[in-house]
Amino acid sequence: MVVKRPQVAVAVLVPVLVMFGIGLWGIDRGGMWRDEAVTFQVARRSLPQIWQLLHSVDAVHGLYYLLMHPVLALHPGEVALRLPSLCAAAATAGLVAALGARLARPRVGLWAGLLYAVTPMAGHFAQEGRSYALVAAGVAASTLLLARAVTADTGGDGTGGGDEDQEDAPVGRLARHARVVGWCAYGGVVAVTVLLHEFAVLILLAHAATLALARMPRRVWRDWACAAGAVLLVLLPLALVSSGQAEQVAWLRPPGGGTVERLLRSFTGPTQLVLGPYLLLIALALRHPFTPPARRGELSVPTVALPLLLLPPAALIAVSRHWPLYDDRYVLYALAGAPLLAAAGAERLVLAARRVGLARREADGLMRGGLMRGGLGGAPDPASDAGPGPGLGSDSDRGPGSGLVRGVRVPYAATLAGVLAITLAFVSQLPVLREDRDPARRPDNLAVVSAAAAQRMDPGDPVLFLPSLGRRSALAYPKGFHGTRDIALEEPAPVSGTLYGRETGPDELRRRLAGLDRVWVVAEPYALKSAWYPSDPTERVKVTVVGEEFVPQAEFVRKGSILRLYVRRTPMM
Repeated sequence: MVVKRPQVAVAVLVPVLVMFGIGLWGIDRGGMWRDEAVTFQVARRSLPQIWQLLHSVDAVHGLYYLLMHPVLALHPGEVALRLPSLCAAAATAGLVAALGARLARPRVGLWAGLLYAVTPMAGHFAQEGRSYALVAAGVAASTLLLARAVTADTGGDGTGGGDEDQEDAPVGRLARHARVVGWCAYGGVVAVTVLLHEFAVLILLAHAATLALARMPRRVWRDWACAAGAVLLVLLPLALVSSGQAEQVAWLRPPGGGTVERLLRSFTGPTQLVLGPYLLLIALALRHPFTPPARRGELSVPTVALPLLLLPPAALIAVSRHWPLYDDRYVLYALAGAPLLAAAGAERLVLAARRVGLARREADGLMRGGLMRGGLGGAPDPASDAGPGPGLGSDSDRGPGSGLVRGVRVPYAATLAGVLAITLAFVSQLPVLREDRDPARRPDNLAVVSAAAAQRMDPGDPVLFLPSLGRRSALAYPKGFHGTRDIALEEPAPVSGTLYGRETGPDELRRRLAGLDRVWVVAEPYALKSAWYPSDPTERVKVTVVGEEFVPQAEFVRKGSILRLYVRRTPMM
């Protein structure tokens, strides 16, 4: 099959534009939540301050903060914060389409890219000011580069040095250069991706499975192993530093019984109208999935997409049963495998329907030929036994009218039918996408907390953040707390090399609180429960003194935050 470059370009460009449009819709939702606020306040620090911070916390996001530093320096706003994720999500949709076009045909790429774009999970992280959409783009790019490097290594014929004599044969300088460049590009993109988030290293496991399923020759394995080894060496310093910051993921819990189902619905679509057909198409793609390719060393959609979809989430879930590290966002990049498999299943469905139609036309032709020769007893026409030829399902092997359905070429009719089906899936998921653009869908909205503080606090009012990470609303939206006194703060966050600032010691905090008749407390909901007992002595003083010496007078509650005014207890007579 001859693939025209304009067809591939259209197949790639359309999903990019669709993903960009969906991600742009509602991107300015009127507030950052806690994780985005960390990106916002850290990336706006000076480079030495960012470097100082990474020695104690958030090393795993260090490269992302450095990349976001010039972005927020140009325009420190919520849209600018999320724009890199939006561009990365659009690029991922295009890369998924390019993979489908390379491994199958342009319309498979078009369908896969559009399926990725309309998946609510992709749209959600396209509007997150965090690194996960960029990681997904890096994984998709590295998978495409793997396919290209394998082609360069095998010469595109599926053999490429599988035998000893071919291994020792002289290789042209141009071919050798293409091989080296291909594997260096692959290794470089994977290295950058794992530095954006170290859990992306699991993509190497998926790529190794791809090479095994495709029965790649030894030279491919050798070149891939060199690239993978270089990636691991690059990752090693980050892994050592981040292992000392493991308390950052102490909030994670072992995956439960609904983890796999929840991830499945996130990857394929949460509505039943989409989930059923999606799984059916994936099942069609996996029916005898590895009989094609027939030649050793040739990639197909299942050999690439199935390991990408299954292995990173499965490995992380398995590890997390003993050492909790799993969250859906950490395996966002595996989502790309689902639309590729579904699009491949749709292509099989189209080809099967075409074979049935071709067989029916041949049967009708045989019957008409027999009648023209005088009935069923006539001799068969030798030309009628020729069969469809080797190009079954190929347009070039048919008569001039066989490729038409009511004046539309069958390939384009099938392509448009697939696009229409994806459009219906998008429409059915519109309520989910619309709901996701509501700020209330995030764990909290720090803009609301800051606005409430501006309405209720007066200049000079003392404020106590309980625990210290509650200070994130003041760091993200300082205008709401302008003029107030942070009575526990000893050293601001940027100067101290911490996320939320360094607080004073317990004795000094007691002295400061002793001189107050009223204090505003900005608290996490769990911090006001009697069961909470902090390990930090300064936090314990906050809880003890406020609980024993003050009583609440006014309160403002919002999801994820409580703003409460305390006044000193009246002395007992």
